[in-house]
Amino acid sequence: MASETTLAYISNNLVYASMLAYTVAMVAFALSFAQGRGRSDSSTSVRGAAETQTAVGSVSVDVLERTDVESETGSEPGRRAGNIGMSVMWLATALLLGAVIARGLSAGRVPWGNMYEFSITSALGISVAFLVVSLKRDVRWLGMLVVIPVLLTLGTAVAVLYTDSAPLVPALKSWWLLIHVSAAIICAGAFTLGAAVTVLYLMVTRVDRRVAAGESAGWFGSIAQRVPSADRLDQLAYRTNSFVFPLWTFAVVAGAIWAESAWGRYWGWDPKETWAFITWIVYAAYLHARATAGWKGHRAAAIGLLGYSCFLFNYFGVNLLFSGLHSYSGVK
Repeated sequence: MASETTLAYISNNLVYASMLAYTVAMVAFALSFAQGRGRSDSSTSVRGAAETQTAVGSVSVDVLERTDVESETGSEPGRRAGNIGMSVMWLATALLLGAVIARGLSAGRVPWGNMYEFSITSALGISVAFLVVSLKRDVRWLGMLVVIPVLLTLGTAVAVLYTDSAPLVPALKSWWLLIHVSAAIICAGAFTLGAAVTVLYLMVTRVDRRVAAGESAGWFGSIAQRVPSADRLDQLAYRTNSFVFPLWTFAVVAGAIWAESAWGRYWGWDPKETWAFITWIVYAAYLHARATAGWKGHRAAAIGLLGYSCFLFNYFGVNLLFSGLHSYSGVK
């Protein structure tokens, strides 16, 4: 009993330590964003280099090579702050992973028995999804929009959803808890990543339209200069949602199989089941519209954000507002 209490205490402290580290990472990403040179400057340099190549020949190669050297040596404006943000992000994720493991050891089970445990693990899933993408792409520009929902999730978990660890209710004592919930956690991370990119896409397209109309860039002008183009953001959001949709389908199907084992039926239109299915329908509509009707741009973005809103309501709203077979939040 004493060791379990100690592990729970360690888990709580690691959550607080991770929140502090995430806050430092958020500040570093914000500084990197503010100091960054901006997409427009890069575009201008490339256009200028192309024009010089027409007249002089090899000068453009020198200009582009200098740009590459700047990136490699870290002299690009804002790069050092971005690197600090990424390093602290890795540290914060490691601390949060330790908190989740300690929570599970203190309870003697997987740490997904209530909303507090699912929340801290979902925050971990968001962080891991971002860090996995960062291994192949430079996504420091996305760091601030990822850290903010992580901090909000952890803050809500600590301030509102916290509950002491307790034994699982009989219906949750199954290997399907590991299978179904782990898939849902990965989906939470990827859906959040896709939503963050979609929000940036809407900001950039708004700026592009205003500039094309001869108006000032507005509040989002500085943001639009420091992130990829609208087309690249649109493609990244589409690829992210395309990746996670089959996994969400698996999570829904796994939940139905688990329901048959626990309650004797595959589907009973419980509020959690219903909103999981609604989320699936909206994301299916998003992918179908893009694949068949060629929907891109704002219409597709609106459907994608609607899907993420349904996912969030299924996560928070259903557990806090409705009673059902899935009422294991620990706060009702």
